Amino acid sequence: MITPQAHLMTAHSLHEYRNRRNGGGRYEYRFYKTYRDLKKDMKNLLNECIDDDGVSVYRSRRGQWGEWFEVWKLENGKPTIVKQGWQ
Repeated sequence: MITPQAHLMTAHSLHEYRNRRNGGGRYEYRFYKTYRDLKKDMKNLLNECIDDDGVSVYRSRRGQWGEWFEVWKLENGKPTIVKQGWQ
């Protein structure tokens, strides 16, 4: 089972990437116990995200094999899935 996770670029992660202090990438990865917890935090994630591509979410789906992805953006102030599918 794949733990629900969000990938986003924040001002801090981009700063760290540009300064290469710890060799990390441009994106920050946040892991959640459940998809429900991730969705509760989605508006905060989107407000923190500085990337025009939005927040990418990776997770497993009940009764399915493989990895599911979603791309979220703020539309009219509401978190919205703009792209989704199997990885």
